[in-house]
Amino acid sequence: MTIPHVPVLAGEAIELLDPQPGQIVVDCTFGAGGHARLLAARVGSAGTLIAIDRDPIAGERFAELAPELPSTSRFIRASFVEGLEQLHEEGVRADIVLMDLGMSSMQVDTWQRGFSYAYDAPLDMRMDPSLATSAHELVNEAEQRHLETIFRDLGEERYARQISRAIVRARSRAPIMSTIQLVEVVSSAVPAPARFAAGHPAKRVFQALRIAVNDELGQLDAALPLAWHLLRLSGRLAAISFHSLEDRRVKRFLVARAQGCICPPDLPVCGCGREPEAELASRRAIAPTAGEIAANPRARSARLRVASKIKEDS
Repeated sequence: MTIPHVPVLAGEAIELLDPQPGQIVVDCTFGAGGHARLLAARVGSAGTLIAIDRDPIAGERFAELAPELPSTSRFIRASFVEGLEQLHEEGVRADIVLMDLGMSSMQVDTWQRGFSYAYDAPLDMRMDPSLATSAHELVNEAEQRHLETIFRDLGEERYARQISRAIVRARSRAPIMSTIQLVEVVSSAVPAPARFAAGHPAKRVFQALRIAVNDELGQLDAALPLAWHLLRLSGRLAAISFHSLEDRRVKRFLVARAQGCICPPDLPVCGCGREPEAELASRRAIAPTAGEIAANPRARSARLRVASKIKEDS
């Protein structure tokens, strides 16, 4: 890793999750272990940290940090859906579940894995190297319409059609093998004024490909209810998102659980019997401070949402 790992919104997450000695913490996206170390320090030797990550490098990082973690801590190499399902089967009930979404700093900074448009590397972007489809297959084999949908829906890319057409034209001459080749194709398809607007012209395309390759939104949709069911009463769920597609899903999920009666307002007596399952830590997502952004620019887009479980789910 070329840049030291700095956990995003760490102070705010620790304050709102309020880990106590002896508690069980599940970190669904261990990464480089920044948040996990802080949580483990709070739950102490009597507590337990269960780390989940599908990236084998995260497993190596866990082994390095093991002497600092509670002795009962363990690492599950799996997607967070598979890891949470395993914990359900084991009957684990957690006090805290944390989901730090998106890619980790170590994935960005390991240039050979092709996550970043800033380095010349093979097109890959797989968080789990055993996945069958990499960014290379998508870019060179997917139909133009499918690429356009990916860029538009997962990257919110304004020029999705122009970029997908340019990719199909370029690959008809020769396969697009590297990140820099893809950046050049994307840049050539974007109108000149937009190339020098907000951010790198390939930023949204790389985001979209990464999300598609790793099925990040499908994983999130499946993992949120699993994480919630894993919590014991009074347990807390936290999610840190890095783009609106993730944050909207987290918000909808938590707000739905914090909602009580859904009867029409003109009904004199509640007929639905619905009671809130969650209490939101704040109505709005928590954003990093200007100081944190200055110290760690990667924190700029981060948003934190936390909720407590106040009723057992049916």
